[in-house]
Amino acid sequence: MPLIIENIEKHVTLSPEEKELFLSKTEIKHYKAKSILLNSGEICKQSYFVNSGVLRSFNINDNIVEQVLNFASEGWWIADMYSLISKKPGNLFIEVIEDAELVLLSKENQEQLYSEIPKLERFFRILTENSLVAHQERLMDNLSLSAEERFEKFCKRYPNLIQRIPQKQIASYIGVTPEFFSKMKAKLLRK
Repeated sequence: MPLIIENIEKHVTLSPEEKELFLSKTEIKHYKAKSILLNSGEICKQSYFVNSGVLRSFNINDNIVEQVLNFASEGWWIADMYSLISKKPGNLFIEVIEDAELVLLSKENQEQLYSEIPKLERFFRILTENSLVAHQERLMDNLSLSAEERFEKFCKRYPNLIQRIPQKQIASYIGVTPEFFSKMKAKLLRK
């Protein structure tokens, strides 16, 4: 069974016909590392489901510093949700970190699927709610936890990614400079 169907069936059950219809509305593509799937200022017109590989979403602030918002690996979805929902230009980049096989679902096909398979609306509502909760938790963590505590949470949340993501991107995700991250990591390893 395709990984994307397993992902959906964690929340809703699809008939064989519904699975076939869903898959017919998606497209599988392969991307090389460093491919940019979405640029800041573009309208996000699709969601990406990761069959294999690693992606990240990030923005670049006024000081030309990258700020990583999310990572996505096998079994995860990623998109610029603001842009996808509002149909306005977003401010995120989405980049492939590690060669990837992705399932693309256009917003147009997603909307069609809501009509044809109403339980998919429930599935995507659950995904959106989970994403909102994760973003709120991360915001609260950034306001209340030390860098070491944020790194420990990162390690728990993404245990399979620590060796697959460049250290400077992990540093950006937890909100510290690469230099501080190196010193902090060395200190943690000495403990």
